Amino acid sequence: MTVDRATAALLAQVAASGIKPPTELTPAQARRFEASAAAGDPGPAMADVTDMRVRVGGGWVPVRILTPSADPRGVIAYYHGGGWVLGGISAFEPLGRHIAARTGCAVVLVGYRLAPEYRFPTAVEDSWAALQWIAGHVTEIAGGRVPLLVAGDSAGGNLAAVVAQRALTAGGPEIGLQVLVYPVTDCDLNTTSYLDPANQLLLSRKLMIWYWDHYAPSHEARAHPDASPLRAAHLAGLPPAAILTAEHDPLRDEGELYATLLMRAGVPVRHRRFAGQMHGFFTMTSLLPGARDGLDFVAAAVEEHLAGQHPASAAPRPGAAGAVAVQERRS
Repeated sequence: MTVDRATAALLAQVAASGIKPPTELTPAQARRFEASAAAGDPGPAMADVTDMRVRVGGGWVPVRILTPSADPRGVIAYYHGGGWVLGGISAFEPLGRHIAARTGCAVVLVGYRLAPEYRFPTAVEDSWAALQWIAGHVTEIAGGRVPLLVAGDSAGGNLAAVVAQRALTAGGPEIGLQVLVYPVTDCDLNTTSYLDPANQLLLSRKLMIWYWDHYAPSHEARAHPDASPLRAAHLAGLPPAAILTAEHDPLRDEGELYATLLMRAGVPVRHRRFAGQMHGFFTMTSLLPGARDGLDFVAAAVEEHLAGQHPASAAPRPGAAGAVAVQERRS
């Protein structure tokens, strides 16, 4: 099956624009272009939006808390995509707002430090530190004791899978559900989906090589489970997973293999391959109808997990110990 009509039209527009792929730019140039191109759907209004800074080894990372209502049903730690090189909390705020509105959960966007300035394992350590802070402030964020979930797309899906594994090994924090959107789970660049010419679209094998070279130049480092969670020795006991893959995506096979290995380890998995879609479609809420289907899938998985959960008594909002409040916006 080929990509759907909306995707084909978008790809034609990109081709006609003459936009250079990141592989022909430096990371700094690619980030400047990404920032200048950001536009479109701002996402639903939130009851509260708060920016914080969380202390990590060597400094601080920003987090943005998107609260859809006065009584969120859960808290989702969300790690953005961009190949560990691009992306950020501002670029992914519209998506975070959609997820918050659809699930009724507070979404905490994590601004982990990017490669090549900060190579592996910095993004992992930042993501882990942020998760620990979020877990320690669930009652302040949500106004009560509610489930903690992790989620992410692409490289962010990689980080979500890694912190879920680390939480299991460390004995906490308890994660109720991991939502992995076309995640990077392995460093093998020669799978069938990687080599398929039909999958060399906005994300290609060449671009993934560029990302990996900036993030983890050492092939030994790439094979570590903190970079390639598919290679973890033990998967039993991990939280239930909702895994979304796209038909025309170089990462399709590794995402689906991870789903299979989780199921074999006894982990409940909800998986769907989205036909006619390419890598990145989930984030394109203002451009591709398929993004709405992806949000439906994620919302249904979260709803299934939260069914029967009830928040406890109210508590203050964040802004006290463990982080620095940078600014607060309401919209």
